[in-house]
Amino acid sequence: MKRLVPVLERTLAEAGVTLDEIDGVAVTAGPGLIGSLLCGVEFAKGLVVATGKPLIGVHHLEGHLAAAFLEDPAPEVPFVALLVSGGHTSLIQVDELGGPYHHLGATRDDAAGEAFDKTAKLLGLGYPGGARIDALAKDGRADRYEFPVLMAGKQNLDFSFSGLKTAAARIIASGALEGQDLADFCAGFQTTVVENLLKKAFAAVRQTGIPRLVLAGGVAANSQLRARALERGRREGVQVFLPSRVNCTDNAAMIARAGYPRLMRGESSGLDLVARAHWPLFEAHPAP
Repeated sequence: MKRLVPVLERTLAEAGVTLDEIDGVAVTAGPGLIGSLLCGVEFAKGLVVATGKPLIGVHHLEGHLAAAFLEDPAPEVPFVALLVSGGHTSLIQVDELGGPYHHLGATRDDAAGEAFDKTAKLLGLGYPGGARIDALAKDGRADRYEFPVLMAGKQNLDFSFSGLKTAAARIIASGALEGQDLADFCAGFQTTVVENLLKKAFAAVRQTGIPRLVLAGGVAANSQLRARALERGRREGVQVFLPSRVNCTDNAAMIARAGYPRLMRGESSGLDLVARAHWPLFEAHPAP
């Protein structure tokens, strides 16, 4: 609460605009930590009461989908999105930004980002763990340690990372990992996650017949995931769109971009907008 006003004032000053020049106020209404969401939603309501601007509540995951539209070139619709973060791992068909969205697959247990962070914690690498594992993996051999084949034999588009976390915990518990051992472990763990994500993502592309794949969410900043996605896209004739790393992690620009189509359609949320800790994307934008 102490930071909201100074951040807003600084942002407007750096952009060289005033509140009078803003057309609308987009705010993350969920899902997420309820305390943060309440602060943001109520502050946004105060802004629209004071300025008379329309209020647009945005789904957090839709913001990640919109991040690709901050880049040049932006993807054409429709596209398949691989949305990977600390709390979510999903495959989504996007026919239009603003929905409705079509569910293709999701994690049955843990998210890929959570698997990175929890494993990094066991290794004593700190938080956020994904970036530390990514950095260490660059000097490692991916074939040194044996990790399970994820969802072996399953032909669906769902994910599961709980077994990988268990296998990683067993290896870590067997002895301290340092130096080259640590690098090799990180390389093998990361490669297992990345290959599983891309296996399902490109299967979704083939299944839908849509030759465009967008990576979104915090894990989309992972260097190996980005490089392997581009490499495989070139090999299989699929256009791969990657938001810049700064736009992969949570940011206000993606929320504004997600709210823009609704603003252009004349939609608004109204002052009865509530913050929601749990809010399925497909409930927020139901199919007709």
